[in-house]
Amino acid sequence: MKFQFHAVPFVLLSFTVSLFGLIEADLNSDRQALLEFFSNVPHAPRLNWSDSTPICTSWAGVTCNQNGTSVIEIHLPGAGFKGSIPKNSLGKLDSLKILSLHSNGLRGNLPSDILSIPSLQYVNLQQNNFSGLIPSTISPKLIALDISSNNFSGSIPTTFQNLSRLTWLYLQNNSISGAIPDLKNLTSLKYLNLSYNNLNGSIPNSIINYPYTSFVGNSHLCGPPLNNCSAASPPSSSTSSLSPSPSPSPVYQPLSPAATPQNRSATTSKSYFGLATILALAIGGCAFISLLLLIIFVCCLKRNKSQSSGILTRKAPCAGKAEISKSFGSGVQEAEKNKLFFFEGCSYSFDLEDLLKASAEVLGKGSYGTTYRAALEDGTTVVVKRLREVLVGKKEFEQQMEVVGRIGRHPNVMPLRAYYYSKDEKLLVYDYISGGSLFSLLHGNRGMGRAPLDWDSRMKIALGAAKGIASIHTDHMDSKLTHGNIKSSNVLITQQHDGCITDVGLTPMMSTQSTMSRANGYRAPEVTEYRRITQKSDVYSFGVLLLELLTGKAPLGYPGYEDMVDLPRWVRSVVREEWTAEVFDEELLRGQYFEEEMVQMLQIALACVAKLADNRPTMDETVRNIQEIRLPELKNPNTSSESDSNLQTP
Repeated sequence: MKFQFHAVPFVLLSFTVSLFGLIEADLNSDRQALLEFFSNVPHAPRLNWSDSTPICTSWAGVTCNQNGTSVIEIHLPGAGFKGSIPKNSLGKLDSLKILSLHSNGLRGNLPSDILSIPSLQYVNLQQNNFSGLIPSTISPKLIALDISSNNFSGSIPTTFQNLSRLTWLYLQNNSISGAIPDLKNLTSLKYLNLSYNNLNGSIPNSIINYPYTSFVGNSHLCGPPLNNCSAASPPSSSTSSLSPSPSPSPVYQPLSPAATPQNRSATTSKSYFGLATILALAIGGCAFISLLLLIIFVCCLKRNKSQSSGILTRKAPCAGKAEISKSFGSGVQEAEKNKLFFFEGCSYSFDLEDLLKASAEVLGKGSYGTTYRAALEDGTTVVVKRLREVLVGKKEFEQQMEVVGRIGRHPNVMPLRAYYYSKDEKLLVYDYISGGSLFSLLHGNRGMGRAPLDWDSRMKIALGAAKGIASIHTDHMDSKLTHGNIKSSNVLITQQHDGCITDVGLTPMMSTQSTMSRANGYRAPEVTEYRRITQKSDVYSFGVLLLELLTGKAPLGYPGYEDMVDLPRWVRSVVREEWTAEVFDEELLRGQYFEEEMVQMLQIALACVAKLADNRPTMDETVRNIQEIRLPELKNPNTSSESDSNLQTP
């Protein structure tokens, strides 16, 4: 009995030593598997994996479990990997739960031993060059699979039907063919995208409730929500607007007499005479109008020099203050003094006389005019924008103000509270927001003592601004509305640290010169070249704004800022060098690091600044893409165990 009592510590010690030996063996096995991958796949030189450093605390992109016994996560997006993944490397990570290698240059077949890791739950391999078949042996615990934008071929494995926990399935932009298997057993599936492949046959009834965009780009696929499976039925209008349209068939019509060879010479001479006459009249008319405008400009210049009256006059040239004058310019009638129009629901009780008595501070001079912070005698503080170069008359101005008032009901659009119109002055009244603009938050006081703008705040601001722009584009009264002047100084920060779009609805009323003269770093190529402002050019401007949020650099058009660059061109050049992290603002790299989310946001931004407008997403799609970056359901899935709840999003 005494012998047995003394043997207990020895047995416990032996068991502990054996356990640590097993733990060390598991970690060494993971280390060797990762080094096998690391040594056989070319990568960016800054990756610091080394056999001499601790794997769980020093290796970039590698996360171990709480006990430090095995690798459970790999996050290496945009790390410059090129080449094929060797077999018996990553597939040996028996405890791996998250694998994220998107936005690299990986190619060749995807080893079948990777997706079959029993513990694997989240896989993100999009934006690579993988080819060959999709492996059919897949972890039954898989919750998210994104292998979009590769070169996978063959059919969708029927084993997908058994993935009862699968919630996200993204296979778009590949060369996958064949029929879609029935996915009725995928009761957890919420997000599905099979677009732009070579799929054929009818869409199974189990997934017909997914949107049209989940299946578009498969020319031989039919059934709801696409066209009915009938060879005689023509493509629907929705299909032709979203899918790549074939070349139009030539339409033959009888030649008119003027177009026959016998009459061609007569037609040519007549058209030449008409064209010459029109050109002469046009040139003469332009010259007369230019002379008239020059005379008006000189008269206005002389009047401005001789008169100091006006609605807003500077109080002191260097003090940054202004005062709102009690008198009007000479062109305003006395009866118009109090015609300050307030929108329905506005709680302000002041009139124009009260506004004119207020002291004001100049907040800035933008593309469309000067903005003032006005403090009224009753303590109310508002923002007054004095427009310049307004080309429309009173009726058109009032009609446009009705549009602005309607759009301003969205929480991410700055509401217009009141406006004033006269011959010489046009004023807009907004709420005052103490948070300032995104531009001032990003670029003001970058020195010591600055409170950096963290990633969570930038994400929230970006999503708020995106929602605001999307609401403008999808206005139920006019589906073709645009903003036309999206930039960081027109994104205001609310008390909830949300992004709010201002200067809405002003572009159609302003002169082309004022519209094009400033913030040229945000302008889409078609705006620069053809002066064509569309919803897709708004998307481009928002993409530049996202790049500004990610890089901390000011776009072209803000003289005096050292970090001012052509953002889209600069970011593309850095990304081509295959070390994506170089583009990010240093302030983001100092705090809690969200490289995965930052890389995904960078992809969204680069899609928005595509040179061809047709290649850019809509603002609605952009909002969804930003919302999906964090995927809150995926972080805390109901079906996962308690140990899985702390996993990061892939």
